[in-house]
Amino acid sequence: MRDLSTLLRELDPQAGLAQRHLWLIWLFGWIRGDQASPEAALSRVQLFLDALDANPELQERLQAWWLVLAQTVDITTLLADFGFAPRTAFVSELAERLRRKLLPGTPETTDAAELFLLALPTQFDALWLALLDAPMLGRLAHVLSGDQPAGRAQWQQIVLEAINYCMSQIVAAGYAPELRLRMSEPVRMAQPFHALGADLDALRLEVLRQPRIDAQLQAALQQFRERLDACRHAAATVYTHLEDNGISVGLVFRLRQLRERVLRVRELLDCLLSATPAASAARLMARLVTAGREHSSIRALIASNSSLLAAKVAERSAETGEHYITRNRREYAAMLRQAAGGGAFMSLTTLLKFVVLSLGLSIFWGGFFAGLNYAVSFVMIQLLHWTVATKQPAMTAPAMAAKLKELSQPGAIESFVDEVAHLVRSQVAAVLGNLALVFPGALGLSLLVWLVLGRPMIDTREADYVFHSLSLLGPTALFAAFTGVLLFASSIVAGWVENWFVLHRLDSALRYNPRITAALGSARAARWAAFMRKNISGFASNVSLGFMLGLIPAFAAFFGLGLEVRHVTLSTGQIAAACATYGPGVLQMPALWWCLAGVLVTGPLNVGVSFYCAFRLALRAHNVSGVARAQIRAAIWARWRHAPLSFFFPPRDADPPPSAPA
Repeated sequence: MRDLSTLLRELDPQAGLAQRHLWLIWLFGWIRGDQASPEAALSRVQLFLDALDANPELQERLQAWWLVLAQTVDITTLLADFGFAPRTAFVSELAERLRRKLLPGTPETTDAAELFLLALPTQFDALWLALLDAPMLGRLAHVLSGDQPAGRAQWQQIVLEAINYCMSQIVAAGYAPELRLRMSEPVRMAQPFHALGADLDALRLEVLRQPRIDAQLQAALQQFRERLDACRHAAATVYTHLEDNGISVGLVFRLRQLRERVLRVRELLDCLLSATPAASAARLMARLVTAGREHSSIRALIASNSSLLAAKVAERSAETGEHYITRNRREYAAMLRQAAGGGAFMSLTTLLKFVVLSLGLSIFWGGFFAGLNYAVSFVMIQLLHWTVATKQPAMTAPAMAAKLKELSQPGAIESFVDEVAHLVRSQVAAVLGNLALVFPGALGLSLLVWLVLGRPMIDTREADYVFHSLSLLGPTALFAAFTGVLLFASSIVAGWVENWFVLHRLDSALRYNPRITAALGSARAARWAAFMRKNISGFASNVSLGFMLGLIPAFAAFFGLGLEVRHVTLSTGQIAAACATYGPGVLQMPALWWCLAGVLVTGPLNVGVSFYCAFRLALRAHNVSGVARAQIRAAIWARWRHAPLSFFFPPRDADPPPSAPA
């Protein structure tokens, strides 16, 4: 850290490129100091200006240094392009940000943006820049450029070139086919992007005209601003199309870039033509510091690329989740039947799992075929209109989160507690239905195998391993929570695939593509299109979950992690198979009861972790904040004390009224 006197002695406009830029970096480092407070940094700026005022020779050197800087670095791209990601692809932009974080920058550069990141690297710089008042900004402008008209003319040219750069990017985005085709018809016919260049040329002529007529300048400025607003409005109409037809991260990237460039043009216009251009320039510099931080942040990149897609995933999951919430006895009984069917089918999945294990395959292929077994089973359960209890929380959580946006309405908290009760008993019904059939189903299949083959489904060694691995005394709880994360991840895959299917209009392609209709016929193609549109989300969720349950333990074993999955329905089926191996004497084995205790923990953890992850994502996606959590907790506790059975069984008055006779 250099002191002020050393910095002033080292100021040399004739120094080499790297030394001149290092002096600027050292100057800003001295202004920041220990970053105690922005006011302290402002005091250092005041000391710097006082030292320059006391020494005219220093002022001349600084002005010469500033002139050389303006001539050797490209300030135009800093003003126009800094803070904007040059890549639409997430992976390439992520790689570029990692490179900037890991590899050091050099001051030997003519790129003003790179120099800016080295000189003003912290958010603290934005704080003290924002505190610069008009008198101090006037002194800074004076010591840098003096009273020479050439300096002001040079600044005008730089800002105008930056505006022209931004304008060309805006027009290019407006002409892009993927945006243009998704704009509404009225704004596309108005052609706002076509005349933007001509309006800027007219404004440039008025800015540079000598002598200048203020009325004509204001008219040209107003026309250019209105054209910018028209371009921004035209781009905003694309969002309506995306809401109806799916979200594309690339399209959202282009739209946000276009909007941000329009805002940057407005800031540059203020620096050029506002009543206080120095104050506008200081605000722009502070904004560039913040933009530089965001442009280097990997977290900001992930958030900006996933927020709207997460909202669409949550929205589609919410639509599906409504079907899993029962509100009366008829729906409750239907959920029990569907869950019972799913549990019965999962007993067959358990048998096939042990068949795969008996083949003695390698870890990868064993995991692959186990995942294939799970995926096929989940898809068959979907097609038979049955259900697996653990698939529901990730779908029902977004539906619940969407209702939190209505809490400001009268009676909304009590209504939300009703929904919580509906959700809990729906989940209880699904779990009970699964477990009530998977245990006797797996037990019956084991006895059938014994009768046919003369030996149990699994031998005593494998049964002992089942009791040991599924016991509550082991890491069952940890693995069950991890499985809840996988259940949530499968819902993300489902939402993403459905959004991709809708975005690319694949249902329409299946229905009308000439080659497909020639092969299937128009009627059959229409049925397939409707079928895929209805089931694509479920297929994606079930297939992804099945392969995650089978392959992730295999990959974890490759790295020596020993990570396994614990799915409550599958675990119960395995326990039933182990019980069949030992016969009635198993009831006297403590290992059985520890495994059953593990099932009692596995179920809530599967359901709870999956629901929590999906609920948090939905809250963020729906921008739900300031939720009255204390009031909700108090209302739920009051309901539990006064009507605990409502969380397990639907009340009699919840049944729908009978329909009137015809």
